[in-house]
Amino acid sequence: MNDDAAVVARKTWRTLEPIHGLIYFVPEAAEHYSAIGIVGRAGYFASRAAAMGAVTAEVVIATFFNFNPKLVRAAIPAAWETASIDKILEARLEAADAALRRALGDLVDGPEMARAADLARAAAEAAVDEIEGRPLFAGHARLPWPDAPHLVLWHAQTLLREYRGDGHIAALTAGGLSGIEALVLHAATGEVSASVLKASRAWSDDEWEAAVESVRARGWLADGDDLQLSPSGASHRQSIEDTTDRLAARAYRGLGEDGCAELRALARPFSKAIVSSGTFGFAAADS
Repeated sequence: MNDDAAVVARKTWRTLEPIHGLIYFVPEAAEHYSAIGIVGRAGYFASRAAAMGAVTAEVVIATFFNFNPKLVRAAIPAAWETASIDKILEARLEAADAALRRALGDLVDGPEMARAADLARAAAEAAVDEIEGRPLFAGHARLPWPDAPHLVLWHAQTLLREYRGDGHIAALTAGGLSGIEALVLHAATGEVSASVLKASRAWSDDEWEAAVESVRARGWLADGDDLQLSPSGASHRQSIEDTTDRLAARAYRGLGEDGCAELRALARPFSKAIVSSGTFGFAAADS
C-alpha cells in the first residue's frame, strides 16, 4: 500500500469519525442503555462489545486494549446477564438514530446523506472481505445493515473505525507497547492530557507511574518532569501511526482517491454539525 493511499485513509477516517464517535458521548446513549438496565460505564463496554456476542471480560480487555482490566470486569459479563445481546445492539442503534437526528436535523434526509451513505458502505463492504486479524471489526461486520441512509452512514463508519482500530492495536503490540504504555506515549504528544487518559481508563497513580518509567527506560520520553516525547519516542510513535494508516488503507482502495475526496466533502458538514451540537470537546474535522 503506497504512502498516498495511507494519507487518504487517515484523512477520510478523521473527517468522518464524529459521525460514529458521537455514540460514546451523547445523552441518548445512556438513556437507551439505562432503559434496558445497563447503567454507567457498563453501557460503553456492553454496547461496543455486543457485536462479538456474549464474550468474556478477557476478550473485551484484549480487543479494547488500553482500559484497566478491573473496569472491564466490573461491566462484563454482568451486562450479558442484564439484557440480551439483541436488546443491547437495538438500544445502541436507537441511540445513534436519536442523536444523529437531533444533531443533524434536516441534513438526515438530504440527497447528500444518501450519497455519502452509499460511498461509505462501499468502503465498509470491501473491508468485510478482509476480517483476518481484526476481531472487533469482524464482530461488527456480521451485523445487518440498517435501512435509513443516516444509519447506513453511521454503521459504515463504525465498521471502518473498528477496522482501523484493530489494525492500530496490532501496530501498537508490534511496537512493544502494552495498553497503558500506549496511553503514556499518546499523552506525551500533548494531544490529550495524561489526567484525562488515566482517569477515563481507570488506571491508578501507581500503575500510571510504573508505565511512565517503563516507557522512559526505552528512551522514548524526554528528560525532565514534563511528559514529552524524545526524538526516538516521536519517531517510534510516528512509525506506529504510519503502520496504522497503511493497514487501514485497504478498506478505501475501492473508492480510490476521488471517491474518498467526494465522501469527505459530503460528510464534512455532518461532522461539523455533530461537533457544533456540543457532543465533543474538539474542533470539527477539516481534513
